[in-house]
Amino acid sequence: MKRILLSIAFFLFVVIAFAQPIQWRGLHRDGKFMDTGLLKKWPDAGPELLMKVEGIGKGYSSVVATDKFIFATGMIDTLDYLSCITPDGQTKWKVAYGRSWAKSFPDTRSTPTIEDDRVYIISGTGELVCLNINDGAIRWKVNVDKDYNSEWHIWGVSESPLIVDDKVICTPGGAKTSVVAFDKMTGKPVWQSESVGGPRSYVSPIIYEYKQFRYVLAVTGTHLVALEPASGKVVWSFKYWDGAKWDQPGLIWANTPTFKGRDIFLSMGYDYRNVMVEMSEDGTSVTEKWSNMTLDNHHHGLIELEGNIYGSNWISNSKGKWLCLDWNSGETKYETEWLTKGALIYADGLLYILEEKAGTVALVKPNTQSFEIISSFKLQGGSGPFWAHPFIANGKLYLRHGDVLFVYNIKA
Repeated sequence: MKRILLSIAFFLFVVIAFAQPIQWRGLHRDGKFMDTGLLKKWPDAGPELLMKVEGIGKGYSSVVATDKFIFATGMIDTLDYLSCITPDGQTKWKVAYGRSWAKSFPDTRSTPTIEDDRVYIISGTGELVCLNINDGAIRWKVNVDKDYNSEWHIWGVSESPLIVDDKVICTPGGAKTSVVAFDKMTGKPVWQSESVGGPRSYVSPIIYEYKQFRYVLAVTGTHLVALEPASGKVVWSFKYWDGAKWDQPGLIWANTPTFKGRDIFLSMGYDYRNVMVEMSEDGTSVTEKWSNMTLDNHHHGLIELEGNIYGSNWISNSKGKWLCLDWNSGETKYETEWLTKGALIYADGLLYILEEKAGTVALVKPNTQSFEIISSFKLQGGSGPFWAHPFIANGKLYLRHGDVLFVYNIKA
């Protein structure tokens, strides 16, 4: 009997220990999704469209899916709404959770983070909210940007909440603090970091792990900052903003950092330089390793694969090329014109691309020699630019264009 109880206890420990939030750009926010057994080629018209749901509200945020529900944020009138959608396309509930950004490009850009029976989301004006997954009831709410004197850039808030242990992380920026943490169950403040400077960015934080080091990597409009998750202590920071080369107080910086080992890659568009920084062996500082102007990714995400970086660059707000760079040196492996720039994710050995202008979805083979398209099709429906990053779960590809959700069967 004792042995059985110990086995059950161990099983429960494993389940709890390895339970991970469902969140923007996958398990580690690196654009890599865990699904396997996916199609290696699509029919000419694209994979099977399982459902199309209209009326989720205007937005550029990604949708996310559990094995039971699909979650999407959208702006309706002046409020941000969260919709919970069943696998057959029915809206289980739709709840207004905060005030929308009211100025330039107000549509929602924050993607929900799901953990157990809770959904975490941030409104366009910085309200951090925890909702019940079953009925959308608001458990707690904190007006982060108001309470911590956030300094906004032009487009308000695009951050997706990060769950770290028993905390939920948010990055208001400004002179009072840069990063704050709340108890994920109650919303009570746990810590606030010192301010490293810079207004709120458009970047969602990540958990960085290397050997014995485990940090929260967060971004203000000027700095990359590494913090201890338990205390919020700033371990090191890197000033990416250069006032001589950028005439605004904060960068238009939207890409979550990409890391491998001690290396961390930073990139934004607008002909602003990318930079690879390397953390010291003792984990207390970073230095520049290399930098160039080739891969200035706008807001579409980057993928690291086998020592290479894949993504698109910025030529103008409506144009960009597709590239592969060597991770260690920054050497260009290829630079190719194909339609225009767009969002990029990875699953089961292949890249999935959604270009931003016409909504062409492409399945691409990672290849350091050339940009090799296997299949492609166009989304039909919705309005505005195609800025929402794709999401993969349950053998399905989830895409969003404006107030329309598309779900495709990509299981082989």
